[in-house]
Parts: sequence; structure tokens; C-alpha cells
Amino acid sequence: MDTHHSTAPGLDLEPVARQISELAGAVRHGQLAGPTPCPDYAVRELLGHLVGLTAAFRDAAYKKLGPTTDTSPDSALPVLPADWRETLPSLLDELVTAWRSPDALEGMTRAGGVDLPGEIAGAVARNELLVHGWDLARSTGQEFRADEASLRSSEAMLAPGDDDRSGPGAIFGPPVPVPADAPLLDRVIALSGRRPDWRPGD
Repeated sequence: MDTHHSTAPGLDLEPVARQISELAGAVRHGQLAGPTPCPDYAVRELLGHLVGLTAAFRDAAYKKLGPTTDTSPDSALPVLPADWRETLPSLLDELVTAWRSPDALEGMTRAGGVDLPGEIAGAVARNELLVHGWDLARSTGQEFRADEASLRSSEAMLAPGDDDRSGPGAIFGPPVPVPADAPLLDRVIALSGRRPDWRPGD
């Protein structure tokens, strides 16, 4: 082990990454054309976006800058690779490993074509997984169980008043009003511009 590296803990993305892997594994082929809370995405594009962002933030953690980290997610509709059922879980595992290293949080990196501190990139990665994990669960009729740490991180990132509350390259709409006593997950999803009660067909 390199003793000159930071001894501070890295970022634990495993809870939300594991859940996305389970959700994706339960998606049926007939659901790929179904709608999602992202107006421009069917389920297949949402999964394609998850594949792309997982690879991008894995490489951002390693400071391995290139096509995955330099491309804006708005440049084109995501294309779902044919082997996505194998690729996405593998990428999620690699993402978790990458961000467990304290070095991932040090210095500057890039994601979505935007340069940003590693610590912020990690928070954006966690937020992207949480929000799009919820999108996938809601689009395919599955339950989404968010861990407290991820919810609190997204709540802080998405709170109105931040200069870039949606993270690099991510376009979220204005917050949706919800009751003050709504569950934390509903409040976070509302901050991302989504209706917490969204269902396919809405």
C-alpha cells in the first residue's frame, strides 16, 4: 500500500450502485420502449445514460480524462449497448471501487466536459445514480430504497441557491412543490424537478 496517499476515507457509492444493478437486472425487454420521468428518454435511453455516466465517473475518479469524461450528456441521445445487461453491473462495480480510493476526492477532474474538484465530482456521481436510479425504478414499476447518506448528499446539492445545483451536464427542471413533511426521498426527487408521484402514462 502507498503510504504517501491520503488516509481519509473515500466515497461509498455501493448502496445506490448495488440497487441500480438490481433494478436493471429486473427490467424486461418489453419495458425498454416505455416512458420515464426524463421527457426525452425511454427506458432504453435511460439505461444507456446510466451506462455512459457510470463509465464517465469511473474514469473521473481515476483522473483518466478522455472521450468518456469530455463528452456532454446533452450531445446526443444515449445508445444502449447490446450487452448492457453484463456491461452496466460491471461498470457499477468498477465505479464503486474507483471512488473508494481517497485519491479520487483529491485535486481536479472532469465529467460531462466540465472541470471540477474531485470531491464535487463524487457528489455529482452519487446524485446522478440516486436520481436516475429512482427514474429507472419508477419507470419499470419497481421499489426504490435510497440510503440516508446518498439522500442527504443529493439534498445538499440540489437545494435552491447553489450556482449549479444540478451538476455538470445534467439539466434538471425547477423544484416541484411538496409538503414540508414529505419523506426525504420525495423532497429530493422534487428538488430534481420531478414529481414524486410520477407514474408511466402521466
